[in-house]
Amino acid sequence: MSRLATNLQPYDPAIDGAYDAVKAAHLLNRAGFGGRPDEIARVLELGPVKAVDWLLDFPDAPVEEQSKTDVPDLSRIEGYPRTFAERRKLLNGKSPEERQMLQQMLNASNREAMSATIGWWLKRMVDGPYPLQEKLTLFWHGHFTTSARDERSAWLMWQQNELLRRQGAGNFREFVRQISRDPAMLDYLNNSQNRKKSPNENYARELMELFTLGIGNYTERDIKEAARAFTGWAHDGDEFIYRAYDHDKDAKTFFGRTGNFDGDDVIEIILQQKACAPYIAERLWTFFAYENPEPAIVDALGGLIRKNKWSLRPAIRALFTSRAFYSSRAVGTQIKSPIQLVVGTARLLGSGLPETRRLVNALEQMGQVPLMPPNVKGWPGGRHWINTSTLLVRYNTALALVGGGNAPSGGRERRRAAADRPSGAAGANAAREMTADTVGGGFAGGGSRQSPEQTVDEWVHRLIQRPIGSEKRAALVETLSSRMDDQNAVRSIIQLIVSMPEYQLC
Repeated sequence: MSRLATNLQPYDPAIDGAYDAVKAAHLLNRAGFGGRPDEIARVLELGPVKAVDWLLDFPDAPVEEQSKTDVPDLSRIEGYPRTFAERRKLLNGKSPEERQMLQQMLNASNREAMSATIGWWLKRMVDGPYPLQEKLTLFWHGHFTTSARDERSAWLMWQQNELLRRQGAGNFREFVRQISRDPAMLDYLNNSQNRKKSPNENYARELMELFTLGIGNYTERDIKEAARAFTGWAHDGDEFIYRAYDHDKDAKTFFGRTGNFDGDDVIEIILQQKACAPYIAERLWTFFAYENPEPAIVDALGGLIRKNKWSLRPAIRALFTSRAFYSSRAVGTQIKSPIQLVVGTARLLGSGLPETRRLVNALEQMGQVPLMPPNVKGWPGGRHWINTSTLLVRYNTALALVGGGNAPSGGRERRRAAADRPSGAAGANAAREMTADTVGGGFAGGGSRQSPEQTVDEWVHRLIQRPIGSEKRAALVETLSSRMDDQNAVRSIIQLIVSMPEYQLC
């Protein structure tokens, strides 16, 4: 069997070893935000191939009723105009002084609307019916990057988020065509200002450098010619428009081909480049499996994308069913992103999420706020997630989700929280102050029905989902054994588990 075939060959329990709970949890962590015990049991029942089919079984477009109801609730935000048409109506006919006051009000309401939209998406990640679809949405959000820091409309950010969700496992050719017409993207990379008299190269550059080909696979001449092809692509409010009078209709020479190209022509020529499919394959593999994948894996996965005429589902399926995905390079080696840490903890504990403003402050300190990537390159990820300034926030945020403290906040509250943060033994002591109903049921008691060993093993299995060192397990058992009469003892053990270095990995 060739190396290419072996790398993406489906995991076979008869050849590769038993498909156990560790591997099932690994799939649910990477193809979602962590698996609860019942979900792990479902994956074990289905096996490694059928489980991936189950996770991929989501609609590319929302059903009609869902599309009407599953939107951020912005109705409570006073003065927020959902569409640009409503915004123009508010501003039309107003004096300069009135327009300035209205603009300040609109900016404030938009910030509140952005916060509501972030909260809406985080809740979808925790409770949504299709975890892989939400994880793909997060991946593409870091790939086709747009930031709410620069976009004036929360509604357009939500609209783009729905595009990422709709196309996440669809056809990449159509995906690029649609993202090139997306109003939030047109704003973010300035293509709305791209006119034949003064071409703007921002979108053309990032389309090749970050979205499709990677650095070194195009020339500066290609960027300039592609920018000319995208002249006239803009939006009017919520809708894409083509301004023919702004489009450069003269011949362009792009990747050695000459013609009166427009944006769609440029996209088609890009997709024909040898570097494109492997570039997308490597981005997918790095996010979902591990960094620096073997060239053979990249080539094989890229070949699948091409073979299926840019349909992404077969490649995604091959990734998650492959024996390489379950190798020692992948299982338990990925540092959780802040979103993975927060959403996964809430899912595994059934604790829900705290108030959005406080949660966003914690995510900001950890380096990842949904809808707010730092720049057009997205989040670097990997080891960048953990440093001296983020590690304590990561620990304390997990503790807060268990119920033993407050998530870090901003301004004066942040400085006050820093002085009060529990860490180490203090973090464990904080658990003693939790009430019986702080987090979802089943935390208090338990010792009367289970031995300390069984209780520790249950929560390690539920939260870390991989074996831990015997000395660490013994320390947890000893701690619980000494406090069996304390109704909050189990909570204290849970807090100790989420404070372990192992909990930072998935």
